[in-house]
Amino acid sequence: MKFVKTADLKIGMRLAKPIYNNKGVLLYDRNSKLTQQGIESVRNFKLIGIYILEPAEPLPPQTEEDVEFEKFQMVNVFAVEEELKSILEKGKNNRIYSFAENIIRAYGRLDHKINFLQNLRSKEDFVYKHSLNVAILAAMICHNMNVRKEDMTEIVVCAILHDIGKLNADPELLVKDDITDEETLELRAAEYQGISIIESVFASSPNIKRVITQAYKRLDAYYKGEEVDTNQKMVIGAKVLCVAEEYDRTTAINSAGEPQSELESLRTMLNNPEYFDKDAVNALLSSINLLNQGVSVELSTGEKALVISPNDRDVFRPMVLCFSTNTVIDLAMTALYNDIEIVDIMKTYDNRYKMEMGPDGVPRVSTNSDGGESSESTESI
Repeated sequence: MKFVKTADLKIGMRLAKPIYNNKGVLLYDRNSKLTQQGIESVRNFKLIGIYILEPAEPLPPQTEEDVEFEKFQMVNVFAVEEELKSILEKGKNNRIYSFAENIIRAYGRLDHKINFLQNLRSKEDFVYKHSLNVAILAAMICHNMNVRKEDMTEIVVCAILHDIGKLNADPELLVKDDITDEETLELRAAEYQGISIIESVFASSPNIKRVITQAYKRLDAYYKGEEVDTNQKMVIGAKVLCVAEEYDRTTAINSAGEPQSELESLRTMLNNPEYFDKDAVNALLSSINLLNQGVSVELSTGEKALVISPNDRDVFRPMVLCFSTNTVIDLAMTALYNDIEIVDIMKTYDNRYKMEMGPDGVPRVSTNSDGGESSESTESI
C-alpha cells in the first residue's frame, strides 16, 4: 500500500481504501480499478491523494468495524465543517450538542478496543478532520475514565470547538512540517482568537472556555519545554483534551511528511506525566488496539517479530514470535527480558508476515510474498 498524490494517479491503479460521499453512500470500493472518470471524481472531491495497492499486493484484511469507522469519519467531517463555519460566520451554533451526542453514542460507550484509523488530511480539511478525531478520542477516553455523562458531552463539544481559531490562520501552516517561530506565534494567536469566539458564542457555558484554555496553556508549556506547576489543578476536560489533541496531532497523516507512530506518541505522553495526565493516557490505551495479536514489530535487538499474545497489564510488553529464530519471547517476563523492548510497529503491507496455526496447534510464520492478487473482485471505477 502506498499514498499517491491526485496528480500522479493513473488508470488501472487499485484503491486500498473506499471512498464515500457526504451522505455516507459508497462511491468506490476497495480493490476497484481507477478509470479516467474515477480519477476526475477524486479531483472533484478535492482529495490530496488516495491510498493505492501495489500491483501484486493482495487486499489487506479489514473488519466490518474498521469499515464503519472510516465511513463515520468521512461522513461526519462534513458535519464538523458545517457547524464550525456556522459559529465562525454567524456567531451561533446549530446542533453541536446533538452532534456531540452522536459521537458519544457511536464511540463513547464501547466495551472493547477499536482500530483507530487515521485519515488523510489537506490544508483545506485539516481542522475539520482533526477536530472530529479529537472528539472521537475524547469520547473513548471519557468512557474509560468513567466521566459523568453530562461532563462527557461538554468535553466532546470542547474537542469539536478547540481549533476553530485556526480556520482564520494561513492554511499552509496547518500541514507544514517545520514552521518558524514567527509562524508558530501566528498559529498560537489564531488559537486564542478562537477562544474569544467560543467565549462569545458559549457565554452560558463558561466551562467550555476554561477547558480549552487550560489545555492550550499546558500544551504550550510542553512544546516550549517550560516547567509547569503540577500542583495547579486542571479540570478533567482539559486533561482529556490534552491527550486526545496530542495523539491525533502526532499520528495524523498529511502532505508534510511521515507521522509519528502510535507507539511513540503514547510512550512520549506516558514519559511526560507533568503535561499529560497518566490516567487519561491509560484510558486511551484501553480504548485502541495497539500491540494486538498479529501486529509485526521491531525489537530493540534489531530483530523483527510478531505479536502472538497481547499483554493487558502492560500493553508495551506482549508475547512475541521472533522471525529469524522462530522463538517465542514473553516480554512480560522482565526478569529475563528486561533489556528487550518494542521499538516500533512495522506497517508495511508488502511481504508481510502472517501467523498461521500448524497441525500441532503451534503458531508458525509465513510470508505473503507470492505476488498473488486478492480473490475479491476488481470492479473498475
